[in-house]
Amino acid sequence: MAHKAVLWDLGKVLLDWSPAYLYRKIFRNEDAVQDFLGRVCTMEWHQAHDRGVPMAENRRALIAQYPEHEAAITAWETRFPEMLQGSVPGTAEAIEALAARGIPQYALTNLPAEWVEPVNRLYPAMRHMRDTIVSAHEGVIKPDRRIYEITAARLPHDPADVIFFDDREANVIAAREFGFDSELFTDETKLRSDLAARGLL
Repeated sequence: MAHKAVLWDLGKVLLDWSPAYLYRKIFRNEDAVQDFLGRVCTMEWHQAHDRGVPMAENRRALIAQYPEHEAAITAWETRFPEMLQGSVPGTAEAIEALAARGIPQYALTNLPAEWVEPVNRLYPAMRHMRDTIVSAHEGVIKPDRRIYEITAARLPHDPADVIFFDDREANVIAAREFGFDSELFTDETKLRSDLAARGLL
């Protein structure tokens, strides 16, 4: 199989992202952080942003339910860069190495529209992405088959010629079932091995 391109997930693959990085600055102890993230600003609530619901709209009902946490809820949008701690080790270097070899690179990400500009600004490796498919722009999130259909239509490659890296097994399986060559991202060592096995590094 001839691999011609790489398709990247972003969160926890390129971006070292965790809401806890921010909320440890806001709350006094780890129990309070985990309570807030498990009860108030949950990942289920956040998925609406990934599907394209504006953050300002999505937080209204949550603030009405938890008015004592209005500032912390609003911080999910306004203090997004504080949820980041640079790049996941090894990924940015791999992207630069692939770019030096002229390998086409793309991104497929569950990402709110409000975070697209900060990600592009804060992560220089994003300049190597020839196209970025953003769930919020498409109104559908991984692992829904529709987002892989959209991606395949956008990329000038057969899906079988594209290796896709994602940190969530469900997303990898769905991409593989669609036709992309997909690998679960775990760490730099496996990433380098997966790329080398396909003659890309």
